[in-house]
Amino acid sequence: MKQLIEFNENGMYVRAADVYIDPWRPVKRAIITHAHSDHARWGMGAYLSQHQSIPFLKRRLGDGIYEGLNYRQSIQINGVEITLFPSGHVPGAAQVRVKYEGETWVASGDYKTVDDGISEPFEPVLCDTFITESTFGLPVFNWPELAVLTHQINQWWQQNIYEQKCSVVFAYSLGKAQRILQMLNPELGKIYVHGAVASMNEACIEAGLTLHTYHTVQPSTTDYAGALVIAPPSALGSPWLKKFEPYDTAMASGWMNMRGTRRRNAVDTGFVISDHADWQGLNNAIKNTGAEQVIVTHGYTAIFAKWLSENGYQAIDVKTAYEGETLINNDSE
Repeated sequence: MKQLIEFNENGMYVRAADVYIDPWRPVKRAIITHAHSDHARWGMGAYLSQHQSIPFLKRRLGDGIYEGLNYRQSIQINGVEITLFPSGHVPGAAQVRVKYEGETWVASGDYKTVDDGISEPFEPVLCDTFITESTFGLPVFNWPELAVLTHQINQWWQQNIYEQKCSVVFAYSLGKAQRILQMLNPELGKIYVHGAVASMNEACIEAGLTLHTYHTVQPSTTDYAGALVIAPPSALGSPWLKKFEPYDTAMASGWMNMRGTRRRNAVDTGFVISDHADWQGLNNAIKNTGAEQVIVTHGYTAIFAKWLSENGYQAIDVKTAYEGETLINNDSE
């Protein structure tokens, strides 16, 4: 089996095309799976991504050379065929298929297998080798249905309105924040967003997405009773929160699936909402690729690779600079 994608000190390297996928050090040419900061870093000579990712990349990385592809559109680089397919992670997120001399590899980036209503849904891609994440690669991680989550978050908001409190939800500014915005019932009250979320909302609109009406938090606004505010995790515990008193807080994360996480992160409520695949999603995605070899890049790598090996795959885990989903002060996931 050819080694189409290698792992070196810069990242995932497609030697035959002389191009990197989600490199963590500056290189001449980079294919970017999505615009979260652990996958899209500053300093590359040129960036290639799915075209919806470009507005996010420009806001995060500034001026640069950007080229966009549509999903399922192929290009040739030194005889290597490169194609992007939906990963369902966040708007514009893509899997990268690499075909060369009869061999096919797919680098998943981050992905989830449920339709979030804002991202193009995950599409299984047939390949010989699949490079997968494993952020939530344990059987304990199983996500609730969208309808259940939607009911939970709106019911929580409604209770806070009754108690004349502001509802503050902490969620990544790209992907999860917009997903929550679309889950909210705008008839309940006003929806506000932190400036970091507003910037990503504007990029979503630039990318052609339609979002619910929202307002950006302004210094001049003082009455937030009954409103709902979406903010990045870095705002948790900050002086910025004082303007919303009295308030109730909630964290939106797959880690809320684990007992005690809410208490350790000092929030009142937890919603099990993740932009990564759960245990069943990971296993189904890998099965549907038809891959014989699986490379696990981040998350519960050793455990998940061992599980795959015990279930008939040639599986290995590798160390990378990708982070998956975090709860600490990270506004870029």
